[in-house]
Amino acid sequence: MSDKPKSGGVQTLVVSGDEDGMRLDRWFKHHFPALGLSHLNKILRKGEVRLDGKRAEGSTRLVEGQSVRVPPLRTETDVAAPAVKRTPNEKDARAIKEMILFEDKWLMVLNKPWGLAVQGGSGTTHHIDGMLEALTDEKGERPRLVHRLDRDTSGVLLVAKTRKIASDLGELFRSRQTKKVYWSVVEGVPKPSQGRISLFLAKGAGMGDDRIGRTQGERRDPERMRIAKHGEIDAQHSLTYYAVVDKVAPRLAWLSMKPVTGRTHQLRAHAEAIGNPIIGDPKYHGNLPANDPRRNDPLRSVPTDIEQKLHLLARRLVLPHPKGGILDVTAPLPPHMKKTFDLFGFDVKQHDPIDDAPED
Repeated sequence: MSDKPKSGGVQTLVVSGDEDGMRLDRWFKHHFPALGLSHLNKILRKGEVRLDGKRAEGSTRLVEGQSVRVPPLRTETDVAAPAVKRTPNEKDARAIKEMILFEDKWLMVLNKPWGLAVQGGSGTTHHIDGMLEALTDEKGERPRLVHRLDRDTSGVLLVAKTRKIASDLGELFRSRQTKKVYWSVVEGVPKPSQGRISLFLAKGAGMGDDRIGRTQGERRDPERMRIAKHGEIDAQHSLTYYAVVDKVAPRLAWLSMKPVTGRTHQLRAHAEAIGNPIIGDPKYHGNLPANDPRRNDPLRSVPTDIEQKLHLLARRLVLPHPKGGILDVTAPLPPHMKKTFDLFGFDVKQHDPIDDAPED
């Protein structure tokens, strides 16, 4: 985009190719980073923002070449100022490059390590999203996350190099044109050995959530997903196919999991829901009802020499490449899971029965 946002007065800006598919509200946030959301909503509601001469909503997806009428913004100094460019960090750039499993001119696939956050949050200052700033090019374009993984989940993470590719890839995820396969090591052995987990999930504790065997702290954890009822406020449907690849009965099993939906903590909550929590998961580990015989079964106890880190790997990602062909990338086992696999003789070359599970 050649025109630069200016302070004061009405201006008309043209949507660039990299901005094709971007939401209008996010476009404003990019060009006017200090613009308050309430003020943006006000000028949109009053029709002061025009897209090719017509009123538009914040959720409107932009198309390359469209004209955006920007009214005078409520600011004295910084609302219309361009975003401050951060100084590239060579250490971050090297770290990101060492994670790359696949790269071309449009995207890259990273092997996210255990314990590294994908995005910032309360008290989190070191994360992949921030590290990607180090790869900002001379045009100010920086790589963008396409999806997310939990801090303690390892494996395949997709990153787009432009806004347009990020938008295209995001649509593939939303329309479920992607195939995601996760490997985990769980407590006990699921029965049946292959199955389908279909549940409604919601955050935090709901009315009457007094499940036996859970502490008060667990019930009130606002970040913890719980099983909810259909129709309950904030409840979302979640669906996962799973298959036991190998096992050390009755103590533990190597599980392959294929999520159809992408809810927060979905696989972790689903594993716990069927009575086989993922090893090393402090949030969803061992919360079985007090009267469940598996709760105190010594034969099900996890060996003490297994590292207590989350045994969950985003193993494989398959999707149509926006520029043609199929992108199919596989991540290796993280060190702590490799130790567990070696300990029990699990062979990564073994046929993965999840490949036979339904695609939808």
